[in-house]
Amino acid sequence: MSHPYNILFLCTGNSARSILAEALATTLSHGRFIGYSAGARPVGRVHPIAINLIKNMGYPIELLRSKSWDEYGKDGAPKMDFIITLCDSALGEQCPYWPGHPSTAHWGFPDPAAVDSGEEAMMHAFKQVEMGLRNRIELLLDLPIEKLDRLEVRERLQSIHHRIKFGQ
Repeated sequence: MSHPYNILFLCTGNSARSILAEALATTLSHGRFIGYSAGARPVGRVHPIAINLIKNMGYPIELLRSKSWDEYGKDGAPKMDFIITLCDSALGEQCPYWPGHPSTAHWGFPDPAAVDSGEEAMMHAFKQVEMGLRNRIELLLDLPIEKLDRLEVRERLQSIHHRIKFGQ
């Protein structure tokens, strides 16, 4: 591998799931991947529970911010190798043009920030999403990406999500 792979995680609000995935991909890969995140309609802040979980990963929280996916379609933006949507509403959005035709997949997770049955239930929801993302990203890291063609990469990216039930 001559350079790290860039992977963009998309969610509508870019405050929880995609932010967690950005930090996990970067920290778990030890330089093989650089995680990015964005949203169709970013809420403008990172959820405090996500910040706490990410702080525990050792990822620099000063890098975290809620941002629009338009940033990654502009000239001078990092070229993405992979784009993964994490919420069903982002999947249905009209995405910007992504230069370089990155491999794409959908790994749908419920929004942990939408849990409204108390702080403990919300924390549990965040930890479930973190665990699910961690498991999928670890499977991604096991792929022999350098030996696969684009179609095989896309198929394997999508199959990762279907191999694991939510909560695992």
